[in-house]
Amino acid sequence: MAEPLSGGSHDLEQTLKPFYQRASEAEDRLSRLEAALLSKKDAHDEEHLKTISELQSKLDSANEALIAEQKKAEMVAAENAKLQYRILHLVRAARGTH
Repeated sequence: MAEPLSGGSHDLEQTLKPFYQRASEAEDRLSRLEAALLSKKDAHDEEHLKTISELQSKLDSANEALIAEQKKAEMVAAENAKLQYRILHLVRAARGTH
């Protein structure tokens, strides 16, 4: 086995020091990038929430209009049924008089 040199660990630390420094700088840059990304994400989230809220309002309005139109269609269908009934009886009455 090789015997560790007493100065070997110090030399290793000196050799690795620039790598540790670069790693630390990279971590700092990464932290800044993550913070910037989160702030942009928050802005986008607010924008998306606003868009969703607007779309929800439009959807609610469209649903209300649809319900109103369905009620109108039901009323028209009921009125048509009444008129068809009256026409049927008027036609029968007219045929009966000839």
